[in-house]
Amino acid sequence: MNPSSPPPHGPLAGITVLDLSAYIAGPYGATLLADQGAQVIKIEPPDGDNLRKYPSTLAAESRAFLGVNRGKRGLMLDLKDARDRDRLLALVRDADVLVHNFRPGVAPRLGISYAQLEPLNPRLIYCTVTGYGERGPMAAKAGYDQVLQSMTGICAMQGSAEAPQIVYGSVVDYYAAALLAAGVASALYERARSGRGQEVGISLLRAALAMQSARLVWADGEPREVSRDMRSGGVTGLHPTRAGHLYLSANTPHFWRALCEKTGLAELAADPRYDSVRKRAAAAGEIVPRLRAALAQRTALEWEAVFGDEVPCAAARTVEDMFEHPQVAAEGLIGTYAHPVAGRYRGFTAPIDFGRTRAPAPCAAPTLGQDNDAMFGPDAPGRG
Repeated sequence: MNPSSPPPHGPLAGITVLDLSAYIAGPYGATLLADQGAQVIKIEPPDGDNLRKYPSTLAAESRAFLGVNRGKRGLMLDLKDARDRDRLLALVRDADVLVHNFRPGVAPRLGISYAQLEPLNPRLIYCTVTGYGERGPMAAKAGYDQVLQSMTGICAMQGSAEAPQIVYGSVVDYYAAALLAAGVASALYERARSGRGQEVGISLLRAALAMQSARLVWADGEPREVSRDMRSGGVTGLHPTRAGHLYLSANTPHFWRALCEKTGLAELAADPRYDSVRKRAAAAGEIVPRLRAALAQRTALEWEAVFGDEVPCAAARTVEDMFEHPQVAAEGLIGTYAHPVAGRYRGFTAPIDFGRTRAPAPCAAPTLGQDNDAMFGPDAPGRG
């Protein structure tokens, strides 16, 4: 759609995605498609995606918007304006995928529901992102990450029923984004055989429950209060050291024995009272104080070196440390971007490694309407 664009790369090269969504789940799902080679066109209203307005310590542009919308082109269309809606419909005729997270009822009013667009493009994959799904008493409600965390038990499990805690980082949004990318890719695969498009429904409710599949098992006869916590407890977890905290996971006999030997507690490995994960969890009050006393002899980073490959562990780092981490560098997970407003910055890239169909190097998130002139001409009427 842009003669000056670089040649396509990646397994989704040649696929065009119209991203009308806002915030995180929908936009990042579209970004994951861009990471796989699709041409993604972010289409925003005249006042822009609300994520642009979120508080940010990055003065020139929202840090969240830059991180969520890499690799896209950008259009600004007022879909309440008939001429701009016609421009969108013209794009729909040639597009492969359309993504939006409008609340129920908005798309039909704008004339862009699946029923209204299917006659224009029967091959269109039409993906909607909702809070609670397409049916039921909550279908019309707006959904937000931490609202769904609170509703679905994530907060109670992170803390407790008496003192629930939010899991920060928009984990439900990001998992919904992963489901979006997977669902759209599957629909495109099916379309290659049938020649027909279809609707794909993604919801934050589905994402929040899917993340807890191991918890959502309730056998006949089990009480309501049965423990559903997947944490091993006891030795497994974060522990203080002389400097910093260290996460340890020593559940298998091999790792447990190595942990004991390297911390000078070999007698614990030989003790039959501690020869299983369950026994060690039950005896945490006896084991953990002795383990922490041993860990206090070195820093978290020093213990990482001591344990090496023999004990799964990690020093608790800040996200800033990831920009210089040698493993991150070896995998090429941080790229350098140039943005006309924010300037030069480093950010995440390449979430999937394709051996033969290498994905393109992503570009920075678009400015509002940056490609309007290129796609519609500088004198196109009806723009905001």
